[in-house]
Amino acid sequence: MSKVATQEKGADSRKGSKLARQFVSFCIFQVESAWRRLSKEERERGKDEFEKVVHSFVSEKKCQILPYTTVGMKSDADIMLWVIAEEMDTVQELASALASTGLGNYLSRPYSFLSMTKRSMYIDKLNPEHEEDRVHLIPGKYKYLFVYPFVKKREWYLLPLTERQEMMDEHIKIGSRYPSVKLNTTYSFGLDDQEFVVAFETDMPSDFLDLVQELRESKASAYTLRDTPIVTCIARTLRGALDSLGG
Repeated sequence: MSKVATQEKGADSRKGSKLARQFVSFCIFQVESAWRRLSKEERERGKDEFEKVVHSFVSEKKCQILPYTTVGMKSDADIMLWVIAEEMDTVQELASALASTGLGNYLSRPYSFLSMTKRSMYIDKLNPEHEEDRVHLIPGKYKYLFVYPFVKKREWYLLPLTERQEMMDEHIKIGSRYPSVKLNTTYSFGLDDQEFVVAFETDMPSDFLDLVQELRESKASAYTLRDTPIVTCIARTLRGALDSLGG
């Protein structure tokens, strides 16, 4: 699978082997039906402008941008960009630049989730090295991506940490039974309406479905307040994602 951007590894400005935390944005766009009634030349010009902006941000190493099509997966979503940057301003600059393109004039954003990477306060006893993955994402190795915001009930945070860790142990154990599914958890406290954004990558959607169903029976699930909307995405090259818009 072709990728718009590849992961760059770099040393953190902090001491030791710690990696720099990242800002993460999931930008979900819907194209207006009027765009499909434009001439083919105008549609292609708009896609070219959109593509040029994305490639400029990637080539200048401002951020990583992974494109996905959501056409046919959700009624109010057509394309998703997974943006990973070191500076929050980059997310805003990219959104502004895309809105200025011919295609951008016809795009709305029904969903947009902003978050950051962060080390979990819970211990993954099965895979302690997973902590480094939480701080520095290495995405884009799988065909399918399932993204949704996540909010816990306030009662969860009032429980003793030991009790929460026990429930997370069960949660992690269930996840370990589905090695084909990779979880990327990012944090939104104070940045956006949700507390977390979870992004599951896999080549086997059936495994993800079974995982989510099994997690519903875990004790921690009783403390979930909200975990919708769920956006199902299929990895494409940027041009492939744009071409999937039709017209």
